[in-house]
Amino acid sequence: MRLTWAQPEDLVGHELRQAAEDGRDAAAIRRAWLAAGGRPAPERAGASDAPAPPELRALAARLLDDLAALPNPSARAEPTAWEAVTASLRPPPGPPEAAPPAVDPGLRTRLEAAWLGRAVGCLLGKPVEKLPLAAVRALARAAGNWPLDDWFTARGVPPDLLAAHPWNRRSAPTSLAENIDGMPEDDDLNYPLLNLLLLQRHGRSFTTADVASLWLDELPAGRTFTAERIAYRNLLLGLEPPATATHHNPFREWIGALIRADVHGWTNPGDPAAAAAQAHRDATLTHTGNGVYAALLVAAATAEAATGRADVHGALRAGLAAVPPGSRLAEAVRFAVAAARAAAPTAAGFEPVVDALHARYGHYHWVHAVPNTALLAAALTHADGDFTGSVCRAVSGGWDTDSNGATAGALAGLLAGSPRALPDRWTAPLGNRLSTTVPGFDGTGFDALAHLTAQEAARS
Repeated sequence: MRLTWAQPEDLVGHELRQAAEDGRDAAAIRRAWLAAGGRPAPERAGASDAPAPPELRALAARLLDDLAALPNPSARAEPTAWEAVTASLRPPPGPPEAAPPAVDPGLRTRLEAAWLGRAVGCLLGKPVEKLPLAAVRALARAAGNWPLDDWFTARGVPPDLLAAHPWNRRSAPTSLAENIDGMPEDDDLNYPLLNLLLLQRHGRSFTTADVASLWLDELPAGRTFTAERIAYRNLLLGLEPPATATHHNPFREWIGALIRADVHGWTNPGDPAAAAAQAHRDATLTHTGNGVYAALLVAAATAEAATGRADVHGALRAGLAAVPPGSRLAEAVRFAVAAARAAAPTAAGFEPVVDALHARYGHYHWVHAVPNTALLAAALTHADGDFTGSVCRAVSGGWDTDSNGATAGALAGLLAGSPRALPDRWTAPLGNRLSTTVPGFDGTGFDALAHLTAQEAARS
């Protein structure tokens, strides 16, 4: 067995890449690693093919410590501590303009559309997860589904193209048009379910330690990936937050915290600042800097949308207002929104936007929060609130396709306001049920999840 996202000899390559992104001078460490026989990190896989010899693995552990000790010139513009994050905002967050009603009769309906939208977007992106952008486009075009407007399918796709760009091995049996039957298990749904469980047990005043305890009690280690797997390992080593997010964790600015953020917005309708604070306590178990900011943006945007009074552009403005303006993620989102607004307002008009994003941010790993959050913002902006346009643009842009589709679908579903507003071709194959290993939720319907989430939103 070759455990992914955890081998020291792989973590060094990822940390060297992270150092290049945040401005640390790691040239001497890179030379020492390569001279000893070390390799760059795998581009798409979670682990290299063969384990390193003991002496190289020991060197990897030492170099990870050396990399962590390097001065970080981006630290001032990209803080992680909540007090420093809020101090950087323009203006600092305050209370909501008007307190939301204690019981909003329309919230449960909006939440059902959001849960459904999250599942639809995730499922749409699952078969092409990990594929490069050119492969995503080629597979859709071969099926007559470009610009993307429906589920991916193998029908009509030439065998040589499928051989060159195979579907995601784990997802293809349950996520193509010809085989969808309910929502299969995915971490993009597992984490919102865990956060619903978190709120049921601890309320909205939960701590980061409560998140950690819940994971140890209810989340199998094998269901974690990238930053979450490293943080889980760090907990088992006896480390406590926030060290769980930083110790030998080169994935700390990747997308994992973003995919956990929806519930924090859903349960704070009309209060983006409270949603962002909640998301911060969750995110800092596993992430720092831009990885945290992605979660803050999604939580705040979702809280704004949850009122039923905002449009997608107002929601994104509320999300961006929760992010330090000098950060790389804020710059990327501003660029993405501007590019989407300037593009032709057709499905085909989004393709040049994607090309521009890949040209500008393609040096990041395909799971990093910066490019994926930028793509998410561009897709939502360009689709102008349309559900199908939102999920299809998010997935058609490549990178982390299922996570981007999930978050786009959740926000677009919330803005749609009702499950009836979502096209039947998307919702009917889900059969109002999802599969999960999160205790108590396997086989649950999206209507039931909306009811439980609305209860937490109403709880003081």
